[in-house]
Amino acid sequence: MVNSKEQLVAILAMLEECRAALDTNGNPKTAHLVSLAVLDIRMKLGGIGEDELIVLCEAMIPSGLKAEGLRGGRPVPCQHALLRLVT
Repeated sequence: MVNSKEQLVAILAMLEECRAALDTNGNPKTAHLVSLAVLDIRMKLGGIGEDELIVLCEAMIPSGLKAEGLRGGRPVPCQHALLRLVT
């Protein structure tokens, strides 16, 4: 497990460098895609699940738009989850 975590940390560092290089060299769309991979790895390392991410995103949506939710247009029940900062 430790080896796997160390590998993820090394991959994360590499992806961060790639993202910065892509951004610097005028490839913002590709840099954005790499940012999504970075987020996924940070979530794994932080033990954060997709449901927690959805709750965070929904908490950040202006109240007028919350009725639609992030789950395919269905109303989303109000949920309160412990949110953790992943660095």
